Amino acid sequence: MTIYRLFEEPIFPDPEEADPDGLLAVGGDLSPTRLLTAYSNGIFPWYSEDSPILWWSTNPRLVVLPHEFHMPRSLRRVLNKGTFTFTLDTDFAGVINGCAHSPRPEQDGTWIVDEMVEAYSMLHELGYAHSIEAWQDGELVGGLYGLSLGSAFFGESMFFAVPDASKAAFAVLVNQLTAWGFTLIDCQQTTDHLLRFGAHEMQRFRYLSMLREAMDVPTREGRWRFDNQQ
Repeated sequence: MTIYRLFEEPIFPDPEEADPDGLLAVGGDLSPTRLLTAYSNGIFPWYSEDSPILWWSTNPRLVVLPHEFHMPRSLRRVLNKGTFTFTLDTDFAGVINGCAHSPRPEQDGTWIVDEMVEAYSMLHELGYAHSIEAWQDGELVGGLYGLSLGSAFFGESMFFAVPDASKAAFAVLVNQLTAWGFTLIDCQQTTDHLLRFGAHEMQRFRYLSMLREAMDVPTREGRWRFDNQQ
């Protein structure tokens, strides 16, 4: 398989040309234009501090279709108790740094390197990257962040400082995305807890077809607020 090297122009090869592990290209940069081009074509960066920028289009792809989201009963009880309060786009820096510094099972270090924090923070300032925060007693205890393009949300990472905080935040976010008419939540990598939410693996060609349809919808840019939040 050919691994493409990227140069200055923010263009990518066909994602169907990725190798069996999903690696498509190497190099380039994390400029807003290149990142938005990548995500709109089903491609995302994922690499470590001692590596060049690597671009991926995995097959199969883990997705959540908002109308198929499954709420575990235990999590519904947590939400009904009012254990947490939630906000949108209130502390993006706190969420992305929480994700960057959270230990991950079977991982040595983090893939959310400093240049990624800077790049996605810029996308947040531009109105494309968003966060949901979970609060308890005035403290940020969990959340997640990702990108929004068209009717697709690309989940990047989540963290929690107390049990259930990130899961609850994800459930609340899916509820709001459903109300806004989002059709696709891209989870990128398969994990057991996402499978419990009704996520399922989708072949790349079907994912790309759904993504193209999602890109035909205007992007909900700017700072997000819940529908019931002034």
